[in-house]
Amino acid sequence: MCGRNLRWGLALIVALLPIPLEGRTQVTKQPFGKTQDGSPVEIYTLKDESIELRIMTYGGIVQSLKVPDHHGSVEDVVLGFDSLDQYERNPGPYFGALIGRYANRIAHGQFMLDGHTYRLPKNDGDNTLHGGTRGFDKAVWAAKIIDNGIELTIVSKAGDQGFPGTLTAVVKYTLAGNALRVDYSASTDQETVVNLTNHSYFNLSGQGNGTILHDELKINASRFTPVNANLIPTGVASVAGTPFDFRKLTVIGSRIDENNEQLRNAKGYDDNWILDKPAGQFGEAAEVYDPTSGRVLTLWTTQPGIQVYTGNFLDGSIKGKGGKAYVHRAAIALETQHFPDSPNHPSFPTTKLDPGERYHQATEFRFSTR
Repeated sequence: MCGRNLRWGLALIVALLPIPLEGRTQVTKQPFGKTQDGSPVEIYTLKDESIELRIMTYGGIVQSLKVPDHHGSVEDVVLGFDSLDQYERNPGPYFGALIGRYANRIAHGQFMLDGHTYRLPKNDGDNTLHGGTRGFDKAVWAAKIIDNGIELTIVSKAGDQGFPGTLTAVVKYTLAGNALRVDYSASTDQETVVNLTNHSYFNLSGQGNGTILHDELKINASRFTPVNANLIPTGVASVAGTPFDFRKLTVIGSRIDENNEQLRNAKGYDDNWILDKPAGQFGEAAEVYDPTSGRVLTLWTTQPGIQVYTGNFLDGSIKGKGGKAYVHRAAIALETQHFPDSPNHPSFPTTKLDPGERYHQATEFRFSTR
């Protein structure tokens, strides 16, 4: 009896011990300085078995993203800076930032909604770009830890950058397995427009390690939205027979300098592709393969479009993490989104959000090797 009781007692003790959750992401936080106006900023580290991600509350910025190559060697694959001060002094590239209220461009800095014209600050020639002069990328978000990640919240009051309605936006960053998932949600108390995305720049060979011209890109899109000299869409066109046909893996640099009006307008690729999948369906949008490291990045999203930008205005003058110079075309940005200037194009998928409705989009960045 004593031996049996002892075994029962040991079994009870084991049963009461905490059980480790395999694959569960560890989340920690620490201070990351103060903004120029004195607001404290924190940085959260998310770490699972293979990926380490760091997110700042300033701009909801992806400050680093470390993933292994085909030999197991880990590199940081996103562009960025080592200090908060550098981000504030170099806002233009939008390295890793959450973009809102409206990602991409709005022509002439204005749009009409139900008969009323709303005027926004022009910060890109005659256009409004990425939400205006002080978009969500320059705000300090409220943060809390959730299962496998963090949740960021911002309240943008009516009239902020000229947009109507008080908008509450919530963004969740989570790590699970080999994927970084970003869930975007928003609600409003007045009709408005909203288009949220993340503006990370990827170099799968490691940040600051050359260009992305040797990488191979696939985009699951048969159409794109050509732009004028101000990078505003002029309509919809087929990719067939153009340098914009990436329906199969194609070396990014193979056609980027062709004598093509669209490429001249943007000095490379800076265009919105219309994804072939049904609207609102979560499906594969794009893939990038780096033959040097063997890293593969596959994007899945609910969004109808993806803006692909090949770092055309980087010129080596910006020194990033570790003092590395970010040269011309040092990275590729893959911004899942609604189309540029949608409020001024009734034929594009709507970006209008009404009171009582919930905006929700999701994007996953899945990492693997080959």
